[in-house]
Amino acid sequence: MPADLEGLQGDFAQARTVLARAVAHTRARLTELPAPDSRSAQHRRVAAEAIDAARSARAAFLDAHTDAVYDELTGGRTRHLRLAQLVEAAAAAFPGLVPTTGQMETERTRTQAAKEGLEIDQGLFLNRVLGSPSAGSHLLHAMLAPTPRALDLLPEFARTGTADLGSVRLERTDGVARLTMCRDDCLNAEDNRQVDDMETAVDLALLDPAVEVGLLRGGEMTHPRYRGKRVFSAGINLKSLHSGGISLVDFLMRRELGYIHKILRGLRGEADGSWRPCTTEKPWVAVVDTFAIGGGAQLLLVFDRVLAASDAYLSLPAAKEGIIPGASNFRLTRVAGVRLSRQVILDGRRVWATEPEAGPLIDEVHDSEDLDRAVERSLERLRGPAVVANRRMVNLASESMDEFRCYMAEFALQQALRLYSSDVIDKVGRFTVAKEMASAQR
Repeated sequence: MPADLEGLQGDFAQARTVLARAVAHTRARLTELPAPDSRSAQHRRVAAEAIDAARSARAAFLDAHTDAVYDELTGGRTRHLRLAQLVEAAAAAFPGLVPTTGQMETERTRTQAAKEGLEIDQGLFLNRVLGSPSAGSHLLHAMLAPTPRALDLLPEFARTGTADLGSVRLERTDGVARLTMCRDDCLNAEDNRQVDDMETAVDLALLDPAVEVGLLRGGEMTHPRYRGKRVFSAGINLKSLHSGGISLVDFLMRRELGYIHKILRGLRGEADGSWRPCTTEKPWVAVVDTFAIGGGAQLLLVFDRVLAASDAYLSLPAAKEGIIPGASNFRLTRVAGVRLSRQVILDGRRVWATEPEAGPLIDEVHDSEDLDRAVERSLERLRGPAVVANRRMVNLASESMDEFRCYMAEFALQQALRLYSSDVIDKVGRFTVAKEMASAQR
């Protein structure tokens, strides 16, 4: 594919035409090849060269026109599009910039090893959007709005105080929204489904005026090894990752910019011209039973109070799995220091709740029989009238929105690349085979 950098970086109208033509040329070459998992070494080399050339064209186009693209998609930033809506709109308005809905539907039918890697193009797009101070800030605010699903469920939850979302149960008692992760089939390992349920639950807790404080805890498991015990989270669902069910946009990016960021920042309301802040924030408590692995440990870094059972541990094995542990690389260094962060993230060190090094990560450690009472005391302390205002100022001082935006811009691209690296595909494949063999033996 001949590179036309001048055409891609010049006049906006001309550039989008040049981009569409260049990417169409690449797609034509790829359709002449066998499916990704059936290609020879020569086929893979030809495909890689074509795909790389197309990505170079997209990067050149976005480097010159990201703000113009975003403004067109959002009506001059008058519309707030969530991540999935944004990439879908970009595919329709700018042919070749990101994969189409049809292309992504085809990708979702394949295992991770058999995919073309189209999500890398989404990662490149989101890298440039979040890297723009104007477009990226607008997108962050868009992701802090309540989801349509939560708004639909709010009247019933406000009336009954309960909601069973599937992988998360929500119950309001005495002003506390108690979120219980209940994926006992996989030890609360997260996938696309649980991310959607968690964001809905967080939205409901923040929207309901009868809720003063939120509590997150894992439910009792039916897994033979942990039967009857509470478990916080086993992290990412590696079986779903291998089967192609973990997506960049709907899981890895939505998780960080959606419910985790909402726990930290609260919900963004519609601006009504008032001088008052248009955000709704509440304090949050997390309780770690047994373990908080990977994504579970990531969650703890945004909570106001973390309690743990004395036999619990935390770990972030994402580097061993070959991926990036969300915003942990950003937040853990601030909370626990660089040395411990390197040990946990790069070496996979487990941190037991009773270790001195757990001090920056866990506020209180209790034996199991005393944990419930300690949790209720913590919830009561966070009901103070000045807690919300002060937590807001603490969060602003410890993590600015702009610093988070810059981190997530780089994360979008780096995580997309890791998803399709050969070592990740090999590891999740071996993990799935081992799990299936263990299940057959039981």
